[in-house]
Amino acid sequence: MIGNKQCILIVDDEVRMLVVLKDFFVAQNYEVLLAENGQVALDIHYQNNTMIDLILLDVMMPVKDGFETLIELRENKFDTPVIMLTAKSEEYDQIKGFQYGVDDYITKPFSLSLLIARVESVLRRTMKQTEQTHNLGLLTLVPSKRTVLLENKPIELTRREYDLLQYFILNKEITLTREQILLQVWGYDYQGDNRTVDTHIKQLRMKLKGCSHYIKTVHGVGYLFEVQV
Repeated sequence: MIGNKQCILIVDDEVRMLVVLKDFFVAQNYEVLLAENGQVALDIHYQNNTMIDLILLDVMMPVKDGFETLIELRENKFDTPVIMLTAKSEEYDQIKGFQYGVDDYITKPFSLSLLIARVESVLRRTMKQTEQTHNLGLLTLVPSKRTVLLENKPIELTRREYDLLQYFILNKEITLTREQILLQVWGYDYQGDNRTVDTHIKQLRMKLKGCSHYIKTVHGVGYLFEVQV
């Protein structure tokens, strides 16, 4: 955020697209940064990551494409929301994007009304998740830093393990089916099966150690996150 305005980094190798999107978002009261390829976008992000609220990222670009840019961001633990813009409509590319940690996906050509609706939706979701710290038993989840503390000591979680734990905490004391978890944590285009959920929960429980019992198995249904005092 710059001043009281949310900041969007727009990444596209088409100059006309950059101009159109910049004018549109400025008119919508956003601050806008521009990059003509993935490498320039990364350089800008490294310098301004605390101010950038969302990235609109084209896929097909020279020097460094959208997927390569997204992978580098996530490998460096940056969780800035990313919406990918692409001319491709193949299902494989959408699945690939979600597996690498994209937040949403829009296929060109798109209407500006659809784009702003998607942007606002992702920003609302992100802001909601970063509003408060959650203290549950011996666990503390700090969304603004994507950090989990066990007895006030940080534990190392993968991006997916963190997302899974956060989803449980935000839906504590609610029985969740494997299908619900797969949809909300992995995304609607993920092609894996329910065993993926079981495997990640097993790994997450190991890292939670003495708090592993917070994640309860509801036989024949799914899982329940509950902390009993």
